[in-house]
Amino acid sequence: MNDPPGALCRGKRPGHVVASHLFLVRDNKILLLRRKNTGYFDGFYSVPAGHVEEGETAVQAIVREAREEIGILLKAVEFAYVMHRFEGHYRVDFFFKALEYEGTPVNMEPDKADHMAFFPLNSLPENTVPYVKKAIEDYFLRGRAYGEFFV
Repeated sequence: MNDPPGALCRGKRPGHVVASHLFLVRDNKILLLRRKNTGYFDGFYSVPAGHVEEGETAVQAIVREAREEIGILLKAVEFAYVMHRFEGHYRVDFFFKALEYEGTPVNMEPDKADHMAFFPLNSLPENTVPYVKKAIEDYFLRGRAYGEFFV
Protein backbone atom coordinates (compact mmCIF):
# COMPACT_ATOMS: atom_id res chain seq x y z
CA MET A 1 0.00 0.00 0.00
CA ASN A 2 1.39 3.38 -0.99
CA ASP A 3 1.59 6.23 1.48
CA PRO A 4 -0.48 9.26 0.50
CA PRO A 5 1.37 12.45 -0.45
CA GLY A 6 2.33 14.36 2.66
CA ALA A 7 2.12 11.24 4.84
CA LEU A 8 5.02 12.58 6.88
CA CYS A 9 3.29 15.95 7.47
CA ARG A 10 1.38 14.94 10.56
CA GLY A 11 -0.83 17.39 12.40
CA LYS A 12 -2.35 19.09 9.37
CA ARG A 13 -5.97 18.36 8.53
CA PRO A 14 -6.50 18.40 4.79
CA GLY A 15 -9.79 19.47 3.30
CA HIS A 16 -11.52 16.67 1.43
CA VAL A 17 -13.75 16.81 -1.62
CA VAL A 18 -16.65 14.41 -1.09
CA ALA A 19 -18.49 12.67 -3.92
CA SER A 20 -21.20 10.04 -4.28
CA HIS A 21 -21.26 7.31 -6.93
CA LEU A 22 -23.94 4.85 -8.04
CA PHE A 23 -23.59 1.13 -8.70
CA LEU A 24 -26.63 0.34 -10.85
CA VAL A 25 -26.45 -3.37 -11.65
CA ARG A 26 -28.75 -5.75 -13.50
CA ASP A 27 -27.98 -9.26 -14.74
CA ASN A 28 -24.38 -8.96 -13.44
CA LYS A 29 -23.80 -5.88 -15.59
CA ILE A 30 -23.09 -2.36 -14.34
CA LEU A 31 -24.25 0.89 -15.90
CA LEU A 32 -21.41 3.09 -17.16
CA LEU A 33 -21.36 6.40 -19.03
CA ARG A 34 -18.49 7.56 -21.26
CA ARG A 35 -17.42 11.05 -20.24
CA LYS A 36 -16.99 13.94 -22.68
CA ASN A 37 -16.35 17.69 -22.40
CA THR A 38 -15.79 17.50 -18.63
CA GLY A 39 -12.05 18.08 -18.48
CA TYR A 40 -11.58 14.93 -16.37
CA PHE A 41 -10.92 11.56 -18.03
CA ASP A 42 -12.94 12.42 -21.12
CA GLY A 43 -13.33 9.32 -23.30
CA PHE A 44 -13.36 7.07 -20.22
CA TYR A 45 -16.32 5.27 -18.64
CA SER A 46 -17.57 5.95 -15.14
CA VAL A 47 -20.61 5.29 -13.01
CA PRO A 48 -23.16 8.07 -12.41
CA ALA A 49 -21.60 10.34 -9.79
CA GLY A 50 -21.14 13.84 -8.51
CA HIS A 51 -19.97 16.06 -5.70
CA VAL A 52 -21.85 16.27 -2.44
CA GLU A 53 -23.07 19.85 -2.28
CA GLU A 54 -23.23 22.07 0.79
CA GLY A 55 -26.10 20.95 3.03
CA GLU A 56 -26.51 17.54 1.35
CA THR A 57 -25.83 14.10 2.71
CA ALA A 58 -23.99 11.59 0.54
CA VAL A 59 -27.28 9.73 -0.06
CA GLN A 60 -29.13 12.91 -1.00
CA ALA A 61 -26.34 13.70 -3.47
CA ILE A 62 -26.58 10.35 -5.26
CA VAL A 63 -30.36 10.59 -5.45
CA ARG A 64 -29.97 14.02 -7.08
CA GLU A 65 -27.18 12.88 -9.41
CA ALA A 66 -29.15 9.80 -10.53
CA ARG A 67 -32.08 12.03 -11.48
CA GLU A 68 -29.84 14.59 -13.24
CA GLU A 69 -27.56 12.17 -15.09
CA ILE A 70 -29.70 9.12 -15.91
CA GLY A 71 -33.27 10.24 -15.23
CA ILE A 72 -34.21 7.74 -12.54
CA LEU A 73 -35.71 8.25 -9.11
CA LEU A 74 -33.81 6.22 -6.55
CA LYS A 75 -36.20 4.76 -3.98
CA ALA A 76 -33.69 2.68 -2.00
CA VAL A 77 -29.90 2.44 -1.91
CA GLU A 78 -27.41 0.75 0.35
CA PHE A 79 -23.86 1.70 1.18
CA ALA A 80 -21.42 -0.43 -0.80
CA TYR A 81 -17.92 1.02 -0.73
CA VAL A 82 -15.85 4.03 0.33
CA MET A 83 -12.55 5.17 -1.13
CA HIS A 84 -9.97 7.58 0.22
CA ARG A 85 -7.90 8.96 -2.62
CA PHE A 86 -5.53 11.70 -3.66
CA GLU A 87 -5.47 13.19 -7.15
CA GLY A 88 -4.05 16.65 -6.64
CA HIS A 89 -6.11 16.95 -3.46
CA TYR A 90 -7.73 14.62 -0.97
CA ARG A 91 -11.08 13.04 -1.79
CA VAL A 92 -13.56 10.72 -0.11
CA ASP A 93 -15.81 8.82 -2.51
CA PHE A 94 -18.96 7.02 -1.37
CA PHE A 95 -20.40 4.29 -3.59
CA PHE A 96 -24.01 3.23 -3.18
CA LYS A 97 -25.77 0.26 -4.74
CA ALA A 98 -29.23 0.91 -6.19
CA LEU A 99 -31.78 -1.44 -4.63
CA GLU A 100 -34.97 0.07 -6.01
CA TYR A 101 -35.68 2.84 -8.50
CA GLU A 102 -38.37 4.24 -10.77
CA GLY A 103 -37.83 4.95 -14.45
CA THR A 104 -35.57 3.67 -17.17
CA PRO A 105 -31.96 4.89 -17.27
CA VAL A 106 -31.36 7.33 -20.11
CA ASN A 107 -28.45 9.67 -20.79
CA MET A 108 -29.84 13.00 -19.54
CA GLU A 109 -26.58 14.90 -20.12
CA PRO A 110 -25.44 14.17 -23.69
CA ASP A 111 -23.14 17.20 -23.46
CA LYS A 112 -21.20 15.41 -20.67
CA ALA A 113 -21.52 11.76 -21.76
CA ASP A 114 -21.62 10.37 -25.30
CA HIS A 115 -22.39 6.69 -24.57
CA MET A 116 -24.23 4.76 -21.88
CA ALA A 117 -24.44 0.98 -21.56
CA PHE A 118 -24.39 -1.93 -19.14
CA PHE A 119 -21.07 -3.82 -19.00
CA PRO A 120 -20.25 -7.20 -17.40
CA LEU A 121 -18.85 -6.73 -13.90
CA ASN A 122 -15.93 -9.02 -14.69
CA SER A 123 -15.14 -7.39 -18.07
CA LEU A 124 -15.10 -3.61 -17.72
CA PRO A 125 -13.94 -1.46 -20.64
CA GLU A 126 -10.19 -0.79 -20.69
CA ASN A 127 -11.03 2.91 -20.74
CA THR A 128 -12.77 2.96 -17.37
CA VAL A 129 -11.72 5.74 -14.99
CA PRO A 130 -9.00 3.98 -12.90
CA TYR A 131 -10.33 4.68 -9.40
CA VAL A 132 -13.86 3.72 -10.47
CA LYS A 133 -12.59 0.47 -11.98
CA LYS A 134 -10.79 -0.28 -8.70
CA ALA A 135 -13.95 0.42 -6.67
CA ILE A 136 -16.10 -1.83 -8.89
CA GLU A 137 -13.58 -4.68 -8.84
CA ASP A 138 -12.92 -4.33 -5.09
CA TYR A 139 -16.61 -4.44 -4.22
CA PHE A 140 -18.05 -6.90 -6.72
CA LEU A 141 -15.09 -9.22 -7.35
CA ARG A 142 -13.18 -9.07 -4.05
CA GLY A 143 -15.95 -8.34 -1.51
CA ARG A 144 -14.20 -5.27 -0.14
CA ALA A 145 -15.95 -2.20 1.25
CA TYR A 146 -12.91 0.11 1.52
CA GLY A 147 -10.08 1.12 -0.78
CA GLU A 148 -7.39 3.71 -1.32
CA PHE A 149 -6.15 5.26 -4.55
CA PHE A 150 -3.16 7.60 -4.50
CA VAL A 151 -1.48 8.97 -7.61
